[in-house]
Amino acid sequence: MTQPPEQDDQTNRIVAVTLDEESIGRSGPDIEHERAIAIYDLIEQNLFAPDGADGKGPFTLHIGITGNRLMFDIRREDGTPVVAHLLSLTPFRRIVKDYFMICDSYYQAIRTATPDKIEAIDMGRRGIHDEGSRTLQERLKGKVRVDFETSRRLFTLITVLHWKG
Repeated sequence: MTQPPEQDDQTNRIVAVTLDEESIGRSGPDIEHERAIAIYDLIEQNLFAPDGADGKGPFTLHIGITGNRLMFDIRREDGTPVVAHLLSLTPFRRIVKDYFMICDSYYQAIRTATPDKIEAIDMGRRGIHDEGSRTLQERLKGKVRVDFETSRRLFTLITVLHWKG
């Protein structure tokens, strides 16, 4: 895997993520904890380069839901607006549903199943997560450049936003 140029590491990245409480809402402590972990993982390591921003980051990302769309409000670290993108949630519905279903199977399996069965379910879970990550990368193409690992972290956050506990 090729490493992005050093400049990408410093300027083309997200340094803060906030969730729009009005459209996403608050949840119970377990879900809030999972959201915090997903945000931490995303901020810790990412490549995030909005088209037309010319490496003039780092960036902050405010995520909200508007109707059936996911809103990415991208700003520079000083709060200067860069761009807002609305992404339809429809392409993610089946993937998120399948992901939750296989996660439930995984959590049930770790209580009683054999290691081989647990590993097989976990491989399926990772496969669905990868599918969601690729779908997100496709939906962001021409809007924001992200590497696969950043796309995985963003998809994790999207799934946590859908989690009802």
